[in-house]
Amino acid sequence: MTPDIQRLNQRLADAQPSATYRIIDRVAERRAQGAKIISLCAGEPDFDTPKHVRDAAIQAIENGHTRYTQVAGVRSLREAVAAKFRRENGLDVTWQDTLVCNGGKQVIYNALAATLNEGDQVIVPAPYWVSYPEMVQLCGGEARIVTCDAETDFKLTPAALAEAINPQTRWLILNSPSNPTGAVYSRDELHALADVLLAHPHVLILADDIYEHLIFDDQAFLTLAQVEPRLASRTLTMNGVSKAYAMTGWRIGFATGPSWLLEAMEKLQGQQTSGASSISQQAALAALEGPKDFIQESRAVFQKRRDLMVALLNDTPGLRCVSPAGAFYAFASCAGLIGRTSPGGRVLHTDEDVAHALLDEADVAVVHGSAFGLGPYIRIAYALDDTSLRKACDAIHAFCNALQ
Repeated sequence: MTPDIQRLNQRLADAQPSATYRIIDRVAERRAQGAKIISLCAGEPDFDTPKHVRDAAIQAIENGHTRYTQVAGVRSLREAVAAKFRRENGLDVTWQDTLVCNGGKQVIYNALAATLNEGDQVIVPAPYWVSYPEMVQLCGGEARIVTCDAETDFKLTPAALAEAINPQTRWLILNSPSNPTGAVYSRDELHALADVLLAHPHVLILADDIYEHLIFDDQAFLTLAQVEPRLASRTLTMNGVSKAYAMTGWRIGFATGPSWLLEAMEKLQGQQTSGASSISQQAALAALEGPKDFIQESRAVFQKRRDLMVALLNDTPGLRCVSPAGAFYAFASCAGLIGRTSPGGRVLHTDEDVAHALLDEADVAVVHGSAFGLGPYIRIAYALDDTSLRKACDAIHAFCNALQ
């Protein structure tokens, strides 16, 4: 008998590849064939990392900061992280209450891997970031998906949360501003969710605040442990420099939370990747301690792009889009396109069909909403210059107008 040497870990075999990266791979294939694709699928700012941050990284190399660091991060960066949480989020923490990881994704994965056992459940409001359910499954848990549609502005309600909680519930993941919808929870909405959670002391909360600084219309950002300090002892508040400072490739995420959890996450990271890049940590330190003009300027640009994108999408036959309150995504309903036939002869049965038809026939890449747990929608990242966004929307409009 031939041994089955290609046998995979069953959890990995059951996991789905990232839908976002599958579309990105298709974009690369089309471009290799000579197609001029406008990609609206990647979740990263199109701006350069601020110069003072880049300069700090270069100086770090010159100064010899090129060796291993402590697993939890260098103390100077952890002090800056703690200061950020105190200054911007009203959380009473010190540097010992922080952990630095290789990107925000590792923060989330470490937390789940350190705490989930077979049978544990994680409440994941949908629409969700594509990686949440897959990470839960890979860590041995079960994602309890709670659909939050347009009637609730794509936000979790107290009633839906209360109904989802059971004795097996281990975590609630709360993302505000949201990827993919841009939804932002207000103080009153967070208070209402907190009231439910206070009645269920066995539930941990993961507050994914990575889009914190991309919030529009002069709204104030609030995180759950700030609104309800009684939940701080079981809340992991995570953030990073990727979105706010256009540092996606630097791979620095960080968190604060209860000491027992951070210790477990550090233990796991020590056997997994060890500390984050020494150069990236020095760059992140410069970002957190340096001037914040970049945040204000980029936010103003994204708000203008949001207004442009929403107006153009709502002027397109078959598409409807509410104005997102944050992040840099438009989550547009494509229900009006379902059942129709594209100029190339493709019948649009699903939002995934819509996304692939737009890529193949209009040379515009978007991600289907069902990959985020809710269809029929498409997620459009407006992290491109105005000229490219207008060109993409013109192509989408022409495609939709030509449907049979």
